[in-house]
Amino acid sequence: MSGGWTLTQAAPAQLDTVLPLVRAYHEFEHITLDAATRRRAVAELLGDARRGTLWLVHHDGELAGYVAICPGYSIEFAGFDAFVDEFFLVPEHRGQGGGRAVLERVKDAARALGLRALHLEVARDNTRARGLYDACGFDARERYVLMSARLDP
Repeated sequence: MSGGWTLTQAAPAQLDTVLPLVRAYHEFEHITLDAATRRRAVAELLGDARRGTLWLVHHDGELAGYVAICPGYSIEFAGFDAFVDEFFLVPEHRGQGGGRAVLERVKDAARALGLRALHLEVARDNTRARGLYDACGFDARERYVLMSARLDP
């Protein structure tokens, strides 16, 4: 990847490396999830490739963040798709071209997997991220609203 940015697929043994990044992202986005649930969710993702892929992002050898994609299927897009479920760069690594480099690499990996589309969600007031996603070829679908129903056991 360009500019000293690299992605490496996280393995189950790296759970304790990933968790502080996920916690920081959740704090940034005001996502409330208790530590045990967060740990279980990340462990399940790292332990089962069918659930998705989580890559650690490094910049010049230093851990800079992570990105996770989780697969699905779309009739509208005529095939398998995925959500960029979470993408986070620590503050000291933002504004250095990493966001674009990471997203281009993720798009390449998605194409290689035969995915037909990538989706993501972004806070409406996060204009910096929206600008990045737009520049990387993600189109806002303003006609639609993402809605979620929590299905607790």
